[in-house]
Amino acid sequence: MPRYQATVSSAWSVPETFGYLAIFSNAAHWDPGVAAGEQLDPGPVRVGTRLRLQVRFLGRSIPLTYAVTSYDPPRAVVLTAANALLRSVDQIAVTPADAGAMVSYDADVRLRGPLSLLDPLLSKGFQTVAGRAADGLTRALAQPQPGSAS
Repeated sequence: MPRYQATVSSAWSVPETFGYLAIFSNAAHWDPGVAAGEQLDPGPVRVGTRLRLQVRFLGRSIPLTYAVTSYDPPRAVVLTAANALLRSVDQIAVTPADAGAMVSYDADVRLRGPLSLLDPLLSKGFQTVAGRAADGLTRALAQPQPGSAS
């Protein structure tokens, strides 16, 4: 599948935006392709932290465990997941913007093994799913931050 890149603005500060996105299990709140998410390791997010998402894929819900492979708060986080079906590398960068923050999201999802032959066929569907995720993220980051008094 091709790489999907999106840029999304956030009404939140850079640290607030980064903190929310680095806890990748929060994707269940903004990505309609994620049925559920949980952080598997206790404590704050850091390199090595594992997060499991239940993702909708080809009409099924499958677990996908991500690991934080790079962590540079409040600027960037990289998460990697792999299973028998696919490999995903998600890179999230947060930069200051006039009214809050700007998020650059880069997802590279590749089918593995014999399924890799289906990459060209699934490309359009992946773009649609990724577009819905970007729309959901845009809506989430435009709202008052969860737990704020606003």
